[in-house]
Amino acid sequence: MENNSLYLIKNGHVLDPASGKDGIYNIVVKDGIIAAVDNDSHDEIDNVIDAAGCYVMPGLIDLHVHFREPGFEYKETIKTGSLAAARGGVTTVLPMPNTKPVIDSVEMVRRVNDIIKRDAVVNVLQVASVTMGQEGKVPVDVEALREEGVVAISEDGKSVMNAEVYREAMYRAADCGMVVLAHCEDKNMVNGGALNESAKSEELGIKGITNAVEDVIVARDILLAKETGCRLHLCHCSTKDSVKMIKIAKEDGIDVTGEVCPHHFTLCDEDIPCDNADYKMNPPLRGREDVEALKEGLKDNIMDVISTDHAPHSEEEKKKPISEAPFGITGLETSLCLTYTELVLGGVLTPMQMAEKMSYNPARVIGIDRGTLLPGAVADITIMDKDKEFVIDRKDFVSKGHNTPFDGKKVKGKVMLTMVGGKIVYLSLIHISE
Repeated sequence: MENNSLYLIKNGHVLDPASGKDGIYNIVVKDGIIAAVDNDSHDEIDNVIDAAGCYVMPGLIDLHVHFREPGFEYKETIKTGSLAAARGGVTTVLPMPNTKPVIDSVEMVRRVNDIIKRDAVVNVLQVASVTMGQEGKVPVDVEALREEGVVAISEDGKSVMNAEVYREAMYRAADCGMVVLAHCEDKNMVNGGALNESAKSEELGIKGITNAVEDVIVARDILLAKETGCRLHLCHCSTKDSVKMIKIAKEDGIDVTGEVCPHHFTLCDEDIPCDNADYKMNPPLRGREDVEALKEGLKDNIMDVISTDHAPHSEEEKKKPISEAPFGITGLETSLCLTYTELVLGGVLTPMQMAEKMSYNPARVIGIDRGTLLPGAVADITIMDKDKEFVIDRKDFVSKGHNTPFDGKKVKGKVMLTMVGGKIVYLSLIHISE
């Protein structure tokens, strides 16, 4: 749709953590900027979006996605990934650097940014790796990457197993004010595991992954963050002890935040019906006690962020048995409806907390001027029909990856409109008068 310079979004229930607004307001968008949030009629504006019955939130920010480009374009591209983000109400994404080649230098960042400028319909902030080639041996030039505009480094897909190398990278990140996004997995303890070690893994005859695989690296990384003073964000936390350790770390004054993915608070290992690789992700679906701990952690604001770890794969790859298939599921097009259905309608989070954890807090974690509806802010906006019930259908995904365990699940909370910088990049059944 063409970008008009002036819009009125009226009658919507505004959720804006930055201002505390939680009620019916009108929003004026002018030249890509939020000009006003008030109760005036603004009759002079012709382009009117009627958001009655909808939540109007700051555009969602996903700190953890895999867009696969360069090197694995058959799984996803920056173009298709950004279109999937727009359909899911996500206006800013951070793609992980485990591409081919790895995003480990200023030259690679510039190469990807050229693709982003050409193809992306949402804000795409490329993450760089912690070590060169993600080999765990030599830290990247964090200062040069920061000067190029990189906001975070991550070894996602693996952990930096050499603690001294990781500590050096953390010192460099601390010096530059760069956040470290941590994938916590002791690869020496995985030992070929593919599911959570439990009765379900035994039933299916698949080698398990214990909670300690995550927990020992969470503990290590928190201690390294304490020593180095770096800002640490723990990705895709899945265990009850991760929640406990983040709580203790925050009480100790360590600059640490934690993220939970919708699949980890919606499903547990008992929900895996059979040897179906659409249920295979890393970390794996954990036990019911872990799920409840993650929910409580989100409710009590111990866990700060909801991200997807959007990990598209081809149909052929995911048709393999769990023991042979790659880890990962898609998530951008289902994160908001799953969060709203499971956590808000489930009485775990308030609608405002949902907006905090999916937009406001992620922006604060990486230090960007997004995640608000304050006048003067860039008009990144998500509109969601809170009463619209629908069934998740993987055939409707615009992502190249259709690998989801939520196919056929009935949910509420449909994204109706996504606006990035005042431009409508996704539009469902919502009325706009012109």
